[in-house]
Amino acid sequence: MNEPSSLPTRQIGKLGELLVQYQLLKFGIESAHLTTDSGIDLVAYSSGGKRALTIQVKANLKPKPGGGRGKPALDWWVPDNSPAEIFAFVDASKNQVWLFTTREVKRMAQQHSSGKYHFYMYTDPEQKPGSQKKATHINDFESYRLENRITKLF
Repeated sequence: MNEPSSLPTRQIGKLGELLVQYQLLKFGIESAHLTTDSGIDLVAYSSGGKRALTIQVKANLKPKPGGGRGKPALDWWVPDNSPAEIFAFVDASKNQVWLFTTREVKRMAQQHSSGKYHFYMYTDPEQKPGSQKKATHINDFESYRLENRITKLF
């Protein structure tokens, strides 16, 4: 069965949440979905770390042209007043999840305007670094992949 080329935004969001929960559970971390839209999608708890963390999930179904016509990129918009402690950025096409603290999003986002941070990753292996001093290529964020961050955060 082929994957759909598009889904409604709500379904992409739910797909992202479920993927994050699945990957957390593989590491023994329980999580629960919140039913109200308060800027927090999941609460995750690690019995080993004895700590609960709030997570906001932002999901992409697949990379799309950067700026509408550029090289393929994943991008996420994050409100700068979010109450979440962790942001989970999802690429559903590759089942990949990156975890960033609120502080890291504020420091690493490539743009900030109108009360939102814009965070993006180019996925094309041919993409050359731009003139920005901030990381922009998916390979630059390998250490933030869920499987590489899980023990540090939980």
